[in-house]
Order: sequence, then structure tokens, then C-alpha cells
Amino acid sequence: MKRRLFLGCLATLAGVLVTTSAVAAPKKILVVSTTTGFRHSSIATAEKVIAEVGKSSGVYDIELASVFPPKDPGRNATDEQKAAFKVEQIAYQDKIKAVLAEKMSPAALKKYDGIIFANTTGDLPLPDKEAFIAWVKNGGAFVGMHSASDTFHGFPAYIEMLGGEFQTHGAQVVVSAINKDSAHPSTKHFGATFDIGGKKEEMYLFKNYQQKAVRELLVLDKHPNTGAAGNFGVSWCREFGKGKVFYTSLGHNEYVWEMPEYQKHILGGIEWALGLKKGSGEPQAK
Repeated sequence: MKRRLFLGCLATLAGVLVTTSAVAAPKKILVVSTTTGFRHSSIATAEKVIAEVGKSSGVYDIELASVFPPKDPGRNATDEQKAAFKVEQIAYQDKIKAVLAEKMSPAALKKYDGIIFANTTGDLPLPDKEAFIAWVKNGGAFVGMHSASDTFHGFPAYIEMLGGEFQTHGAQVVVSAINKDSAHPSTKHFGATFDIGGKKEEMYLFKNYQQKAVRELLVLDKHPNTGAAGNFGVSWCREFGKGKVFYTSLGHNEYVWEMPEYQKHILGGIEWALGLKKGSGEPQAK
């Protein structure tokens, strides 16, 4: 009897070990939030929320490529303060180069399952921009949030990969974005529309928007500021070679990042880009 109990306990323990080992390890994601252009005040919130969503969902762990800029002393600064600020600015740019050289070299990219550009701006000094694009095309997951489309304006390969390029924006407004794909992991929880909780948001207008190359997820059917009829992309995804790209232009304001609906939106997009959740990347427009 004791032998049978002992063997039964071993079998139970083995079953527990098998079950535990079958649980997928979290994916490894690099979150890039460095900026060489306008810096959003919501970046700190974005970093915090992305980390919390990954931890609470168990889907991914993050590593940050983040450098905080020096504080501008303002127009009333002394000559000494202005000179010190210039020195700090040079050091800041050097730190950005160093962080990106470490985290986004061709060798370093192999460590990650996905890369998120969280409100990045400007021409980031990547050690090898072409290698980054090739990494996505060869099966990487890329996720861009808000001003990720205001990044690398002079790098056509990036704009092609992303599917659109920031052109301008007007005053912040209340909108009701139309859900174009109620089955996609990033938008299935929205219903027919998403009005951002009835709060104002900075709505981007795009140039080089590749409607026939992307799957639209959220759109506006009228200009956010003038009300003129049209088709204005808000969020989309696409297949890019063997890789997947998800982009949402929402995320200017801190309170948007704190919204559970928005957090489900970005988590669903991340899961889709990582290949963990099914959804179409096929463009609706032909």
C-alpha cells in the first residue's frame, strides 16, 4: 500500500512538473522610448504601463532603451546655466547613441522577440537601421505607439514597414473611432466604436498612408478637426515579410495609457505581432 501511495505521489509530482514546464515563458521585448525630437510627457507613463501589462498578463518581459533628457533651464537662465545645459545636451545625445548601440546592434536584436517604439520621435541613431528593418522582415514583431510614426521621416524603409508617416495634427478633440475588425485581438473588446472614454486626444493625420498594404483596425470617417468626410487611419496592422507590425496612433495623453480599454488594445496588438493570438493582417482595401 505504501509503495502504491509513493508511486502515486511521484506520478502526481511528475504531472505537476510537466504542466508547469508546458507553460510558455514570457516573450522578451525591448521598449525603445528615446527621442531626438519632441518628447511627450506621457513617456514615463507609457514605460510603466507597458511593463505592468506584460507582468500582469504574463505574456512578455521588457527591457528598456531609455534615456531621460536634461532639464531645460528656461529663458531666464544665466549664461553659466545655458552653457552647462549645452554640455548636458551633448552628453544626452551620446547616451542615446550608447544605449541604442548596446540594445539594437544586429547581434543584440537576436535576443528579442519584439520591439516597441513607445512615443519615439526624430532620427534615432541606430547602429544599423537596415539590420533593424531586416530583423522585422525576417520574423520579428514590431509595435509602434503614437509618435512612432513621427520617427525616421528620412528613412523610407521604416515608413514602408510602418505603413504610414505622421504629417500633422490639430487641436485635441473627442472622436469616435470606427472598429474595422471586431475579431482582431487589439480591437475585439471595443464594440462598433471607441470614443476614448469621451475624453480628448491628439489625433494624427498621416501622409504616405498605405491603406492598400495594411489592415485597418480603427479609423475615422471624417477629419477629426474639420469634420470633412474621408478615411483617416487611427490604428492598423500588417504582415511585413515573415514579421508582423502593429501600430496605434493613440497614446498622446497620460490618461489614455491608464485606460483599461487602451491597455487591452495594446496588449492585443502585441500578442498578435508576437504570433500568440490569431487575427488577420490582410488589407481590406484592394
